[in-house]
Amino acid sequence: MRRLTPAHRASGGWRLVPFLVAALVLIPVGAVISSSFAATGDIWRHLVETTLPGLLVNTFWLALGVAFGTALLGVSLAWFTAVCEFPGRKFFSWALLLPLAIPAYVTAFVALGLFDYTGPVQTALRSWLGTDLPWFPNVRGRLGVTIVMILAFYPYVYLLARNAFLTQGKRSLEAAQSLGFNRTQGFFKLALPMARPWIAGGMMLALMETLADFGTVAIFNYDTFTTAIYKAWFGMFSLSAASQLASLLIIIVFAIIVVEQRFRSRMRYAEMKQSARVDRIALSGWRAWSLAGFASATLFFAFLLPVAQLGIWAASVFAQDFDRRYLEFLGHSLLLSTFAALLTCSVALLVVYAARRHPDAATRAAVRIATIGYALPGAVLAVGIFIPVAWLDNWLSETAMQLFHMETGLLIQGTLATMLIAYMTRFLAVSHSPIDSAMQRITGSIDEAAMGLGVSGWTMLRRVHLPILKGGIFTAATLVFVDVMKEMPITLMTRPFGWDTLAVRIFEMTSEGAWEQAALPAVALVLAGLLPIILLVRQTER
Repeated sequence: MRRLTPAHRASGGWRLVPFLVAALVLIPVGAVISSSFAATGDIWRHLVETTLPGLLVNTFWLALGVAFGTALLGVSLAWFTAVCEFPGRKFFSWALLLPLAIPAYVTAFVALGLFDYTGPVQTALRSWLGTDLPWFPNVRGRLGVTIVMILAFYPYVYLLARNAFLTQGKRSLEAAQSLGFNRTQGFFKLALPMARPWIAGGMMLALMETLADFGTVAIFNYDTFTTAIYKAWFGMFSLSAASQLASLLIIIVFAIIVVEQRFRSRMRYAEMKQSARVDRIALSGWRAWSLAGFASATLFFAFLLPVAQLGIWAASVFAQDFDRRYLEFLGHSLLLSTFAALLTCSVALLVVYAARRHPDAATRAAVRIATIGYALPGAVLAVGIFIPVAWLDNWLSETAMQLFHMETGLLIQGTLATMLIAYMTRFLAVSHSPIDSAMQRITGSIDEAAMGLGVSGWTMLRRVHLPILKGGIFTAATLVFVDVMKEMPITLMTRPFGWDTLAVRIFEMTSEGAWEQAALPAVALVLAGLLPIILLVRQTER
């Protein structure tokens, strides 16, 4: 992009936008860390002696298992669909992204409902074999929650790795063969190392989702930091203990981010240009059908089986369970998602435009800070937002009492404003990426031509940039809309009293083991999640 003229960057007001947003994002992090030094009495000592060691062990093994499993499943499927030709390859290339439409906690309660001791699978096996199935794995254990998260999060690795392999195609193997390697050796020694940045990026997304997850681990009763934060706040009524647990989780998350960035910064990669027509390796016989079976099994357990079971459960209870409450749940979810998408995309647009007008190092650093919220678990953000909001509410109440001798009560806590701020902080990165990508396609000459016609500032943004950015803004709004629909911990911990959503209804029903009642709101969430997946598939196909 051409360097913009000094006149285009004359207004200093735009420079403040990324810094103000970055400060807003840093407030919950600072609030959590500062409040963690408050005295907690015997509660924190009890957590350290009885709970914290188990949380560290559970979180470590879960993160390790999900990272390994998503890498193995995502990379293998990405390689086969990008480089090999087998029956159904075109269908699987986009269908394997469909599990992204299902929240992990929905897959979790479907898995428990089907494969638990009292579920239909074990019941049928016991009736058929006449034994208690001592060999059947414990679905509620660490293995069960790890497998569910692998099936839910492998598309992150699959999507990015497939894009990397598509740029290499068969040529990487041909280059390896020219060096004396066979196909297997060429994959491990050339193709896989060249795709490592994309694979690492997908694994980081899966790992961040794992650390941020609350619903899945809560359904499995598998204690991690997110469940411990919720229990400390709402079970022990200790915001300080919840803050200290959240501080430890923040340290773990940022340590992982720093290690991954250092690891990637030491590597250099070259892209192998590929022709428009990709020459794939044609497979036949048992190899081709084995790959088709592998892809079919993954799609079946990750998407088709959960959707089919949800449909069966929802149909069985629809007549007696569906009432006006579900219209309220749906209305609340749609309202929150719509306002959150509008707010988040508006802020992202202002940040992107400000960075375009002032492309200096300080502004770029502020943009990076403003978009780190996605790396913070929802439970941490809920705690971090609640602390300054509670302080501000108390200050306003004291001020009103001193000046007007009136009690105001809680003005901000438990309002939609608190929820929307938390959503914006969490999902700003999701909206920033597509809008920024669309903005990069607008050359500096367009801005210079507009300024030559006397158009600048807000007028340029409204009349020149917005029409060009419509596609990116629509994609960003769609992704944020569905992410907010599925988001559970922020909604659960900051919502106004009685303001239940589809995600909250799922949590309440699964907490009671009522899988059928949880299926109705889950079906609505899955249908809402299919829209961005369709858009994503169309984008990747281009």
